[in-house]
Amino acid sequence: MLYEFFSLKKVLVVSLFLSVSAAAQTPKMDWVSKVGAKSFPTSKKIFSVNDYGAVSDTVTINTKAIQKAIDDCAAKGGGIVTFKPGTYVSGSIFVKTNVVLQIDKGVLLLGSQNFNDYPDINTRIAGLEMVWPAALINLIDVKNAALTGKGIVNARGKFCWDLYWKTRKEYDSKGLRWIVDYDVKRVRTVLVQNSENVTVKDLTFKNAGFWTVQLLYSTKITVDGVVIKNNEDGSGPSTDGIDVDSSTWVLIQNCDIDCNDDNFCLKAGRDWDGLRVNKPTAYVVIRKSVARRGAGLVTLGSETSGGIHHILATDLYAKNTDNGLRVKSAFTRGGVVEDIYFQNSVLDSVRNVFQFNLNWYPAYSYSELPKGYSYDSIPAHWKSMLQKVTPAEKGIPAAKNFYITNITATHAKVAFDAVGYKQSTLKNFVFTNTTVSAAVLGTLEYTEGWKYNNFVLSIDKNAPPPKVKGIENEERLK
Repeated sequence: MLYEFFSLKKVLVVSLFLSVSAAAQTPKMDWVSKVGAKSFPTSKKIFSVNDYGAVSDTVTINTKAIQKAIDDCAAKGGGIVTFKPGTYVSGSIFVKTNVVLQIDKGVLLLGSQNFNDYPDINTRIAGLEMVWPAALINLIDVKNAALTGKGIVNARGKFCWDLYWKTRKEYDSKGLRWIVDYDVKRVRTVLVQNSENVTVKDLTFKNAGFWTVQLLYSTKITVDGVVIKNNEDGSGPSTDGIDVDSSTWVLIQNCDIDCNDDNFCLKAGRDWDGLRVNKPTAYVVIRKSVARRGAGLVTLGSETSGGIHHILATDLYAKNTDNGLRVKSAFTRGGVVEDIYFQNSVLDSVRNVFQFNLNWYPAYSYSELPKGYSYDSIPAHWKSMLQKVTPAEKGIPAAKNFYITNITATHAKVAFDAVGYKQSTLKNFVFTNTTVSAAVLGTLEYTEGWKYNNFVLSIDKNAPPPKVKGIENEERLK
């Protein structure tokens, strides 16, 4: 599944070789071996959902039967919850401590397309704590649990996408772009929240209604061998692959993600609410994985308020992904993104090799209540979004200490789209043994202390990249 290395035919118009003998050495990363789940449920007792009334007929909503099997398994000390081969429809189910939910080859789990089958819970969405529908599969407040198998989970999320685009047109016309993503409550596929020692392994996930796998407020998590295919039914908005959200000691490996939005994404809260929570994403390893069509091979942000640090992304391959390494934040977001290690990876036909923007997508990033609305009558999550960060300086994000090593990028459109801020420069980015071939050099603004050691840059022409068509593609490329 991994590494499809293509032959390279170079057309060199501009070749730049910069060597700095005093380039900073990469700091010691003795934390890398400590990431991931440290335990796995040991009981081998089998609990078949079919024994609890689950029916494979593509029509019956099996939520209650599947949940009964999980609850009984947990009550009896744990074990493995299984399905006979077939197709099962379900709404939200909740995996418990010491339980393995095993969806084997030959089993297809379909998400219900009725919003009523996904009960509201307290959670966090796109950096904001609020009430939102539970995911299709939830692991909340659990220790030592797993979601595994060679089967397929198809969330059938197009019903969520259609509602979003319909509402988006209405909200855009009213100056409400900043809140529409929070008002249209779509369904995540997998949520791991407030949990420890959880493994998600080998499953294929399709057509998420919103984010596919969200790891929220959790620690010691492994995601291994997961395949995500969210582009089969069209182009869904906000159908991220794997989101590590204010979580720590996480291992992600051997994954293949085709998702239309950020492929591997690290988040830590948004604006006033994110600064209030103040929980970082830290000590995360992403390795031996593939990113296909999506917004970013590795994306840091845009929710950066709690800070993102000690991240290793290595042995990755991107093909037709919009961005290679990406940082996005805003002047109201705050937080520090630092100690980022991007290594040993190949990027083929990406749009931007490096995109770093501390003032990303202003229409979405900055909240303002239009005239005609009464503050007293708006929903609570609107008020959270409108709450000002004080002092304002607390909202200025920072990105520093990036170590980029052994990267090869070919057939790219833009080498650099790097825009810092006068009050917060992009500081100490160190590039070593890196080769980039692109059509356009791009932009470097407010950078400080960048170092290049054996950095080879080839530019074909000085022209802007081609424009894209359709709101779905425009949204992904913001």
